[in-house]
Amino acid sequence: MKTNNHLLNEMIQNVTHPIDFSGVVYVKRGEETLANTAFGYADRAEKRLNTPDTRFGSASGSKLFTVIGIAQLVDKGLIAFDTRLTDCLAIDFPNFDPAITIHHLLTHTSGIPDYFDEEVMEDFEDLWKERPVYQMTSPEDFLPLFQEGAMQFEPGERFHYNNAGFILLGLIIEEQTGRAFSDYIESEVFCKCGMSGSGYFELDQLPQNTALGYIDEEEDKAWRTNVYSIPKKGGADGGAFVTAPDMAKLWEALFNDTLLNEETTRELLTPRIQVNEAVHHGYGIWMNKKGEEVHKYHVMGYDPGVRFRAAYYPHSSLKIVVLSNAETELFDLVQSIEENLRV
Repeated sequence: MKTNNHLLNEMIQNVTHPIDFSGVVYVKRGEETLANTAFGYADRAEKRLNTPDTRFGSASGSKLFTVIGIAQLVDKGLIAFDTRLTDCLAIDFPNFDPAITIHHLLTHTSGIPDYFDEEVMEDFEDLWKERPVYQMTSPEDFLPLFQEGAMQFEPGERFHYNNAGFILLGLIIEEQTGRAFSDYIESEVFCKCGMSGSGYFELDQLPQNTALGYIDEEEDKAWRTNVYSIPKKGGADGGAFVTAPDMAKLWEALFNDTLLNEETTRELLTPRIQVNEAVHHGYGIWMNKKGEEVHKYHVMGYDPGVRFRAAYYPHSSLKIVVLSNAETELFDLVQSIEENLRV
């Protein structure tokens, strides 16, 4: 007789095979690992296989790390969630509303111009036609793309997903700590979680066991890596490399109050904005509610050559992490796992 774990893994195989999935599927309930399976190649040219511990790009999914860094500064009393941008960052933004607060930046309600507005621009790669990706290695490098832009709406007026707001949060971390953003997150978040396989790596200096991101050109039946399609080094708005087990450790540390005090953790996990009928948004994290309770916390990321989804289900201590170094949509795969486990 097949166990529940065997059935889950069989289902994962059945769903991933027809979509030619390349990546890792990791499922953990409490301390029990239910699935940890790798598919496809980390390096197609060398036919180097992905493994359960391969590092993958996380795109915007790593905005959560920035949120945790900001919340740690709140814990230390350096800032508060209602601190105004002008009071914690000594950079001039001539057209920004002085009422903008950290809360507005965290909830995508600031109204500031974005350097990549997903409702206006379709192709992230278009950004780098005039500004080489190899110059993009720190939050400060993004400032010319939006620093002098006009406000799109008044702070707090509405939700509009905004990458530039997280660039500002990264700059706040740098100013308040005196440390480079990536150094701070690696030591104060990753190390404290035991995320030994994760980091902000430069694309031309990737460490061992890291997956290259692939863009498939269907018309030409060809592929290319994403080395010219995303910033050279990830930062405050996304782009960290993580392993699937490391991401599960992050969820555990966050919900065990390892990274923040209990009150600040509760602030981070509180729904703030209702995005649509099914989904709310808090501080850098998406939330699905059943009745009045959140039954799913999740983050996701989409970059050229990168797909990422990670979710935590508080009532069952279930963690689902799906990482991919191709552009296959992952929603159906995650949903199939949820249906299999009846969450």
